[in-house]
Amino acid sequence: MRLTALIVTICALSTGSSGKMTVDQKRRCEQFISIFESDSVDITYDFVEDIHDGRGYTCGKFGFTTATGDAYEVVNKYTVKKHDNPLAEYLPELKRLAKHFSNDTSHLVGFPDAWRESARDQLFIDIQDEVSAAMSYNPAMKWADSANIQSALGRCALYDCIIEHGGGDDGDSMPSILNRTITLRKGVVKSSADEQYWMRAFLDMRLDDFDHPRDQINIDHQKGWHDDSVQRVYAMITQLNEYNMNWDGPIHVKTKDTDHTIPK
Repeated sequence: MRLTALIVTICALSTGSSGKMTVDQKRRCEQFISIFESDSVDITYDFVEDIHDGRGYTCGKFGFTTATGDAYEVVNKYTVKKHDNPLAEYLPELKRLAKHFSNDTSHLVGFPDAWRESARDQLFIDIQDEVSAAMSYNPAMKWADSANIQSALGRCALYDCIIEHGGGDDGDSMPSILNRTITLRKGVVKSSADEQYWMRAFLDMRLDDFDHPRDQINIDHQKGWHDDSVQRVYAMITQLNEYNMNWDGPIHVKTKDTDHTIPK
């Protein structure tokens, strides 16, 4: 399932991260995320579908949606840099949908084909990477810093969580799950020896959130919220149990629904 944060101001999130994941660690992490977002180790920039989660069309890298404003941000940035593009005509409607957090797709006729056509343009791919980093990767790394999470596995766990749960202030968001973990563990990570146990508590807290969602939209879609999501957390727990704290490859990801190997 692809879930994103509520509409945010991209420039406010685009400051640099700590850079604690290497290029290869980040690449493997994004391939892990992609497995559960699109059942492929390859990032599907051309993906667009209404997955009936109350957020309209889910699109592109890790699930920008038409209801939450991030799809609007992508298309707006693309249009600023390339005025004549297949998606430009949808900007007014995307802005309206974001303003009202609406899952209405009735006025987006032709939008899926326009997104897929645009995804053949490297500029559009680069903008998806840029917006995704600003909304998800950079904030996740900052939250990892705040909790003293040093390992690549721990940082990937936060990155994966913010992709699905968002980075807002609702009860199902990654920051809320992180803060509940801090409360449970009576503080942030204390040492490298403590981190494995701390991250297990975080992942268990995320599993609990699937069973007991706080945000109304996730309560309304609780079965899908749970059934489509727990396997990715179990896969992360498997790596934690194998003590792959450096997120070294190759990584074999096998669940009841998928079987992929992330290359070294």
